[in-house]
Amino acid sequence: MGKSYWIHILASQKNGTLYIGITSDLIKRIWQHKENYSKFTKKYDVHRLVYFEKHESSEAAIRKEKLLKFWKRKWKLTLIERFNPNWEDLYYTIIS
Repeated sequence: MGKSYWIHILASQKNGTLYIGITSDLIKRIWQHKENYSKFTKKYDVHRLVYFEKHESSEAAIRKEKLLKFWKRKWKLTLIERFNPNWEDLYYTIIS
């Protein structure tokens, strides 16, 4: 079984500032964001994991990350709301 790669979107609040990233260790990376390892997430208080998806290759994950960053904000909000209608912090569901 190969390594997995994760696209993740963090938000400051519902309809707030968004951050899109990629990682091979979702739990560790979200923890790092919560601990302010990222200047962007610290500056804009973006700590709530609102969306994630798994990819089997880094190439596929990078393609999707670039695509999402290119999307209009409205499309991103729709994606999040279909996946997580209440904008809950999903970090606590992935660590349990």
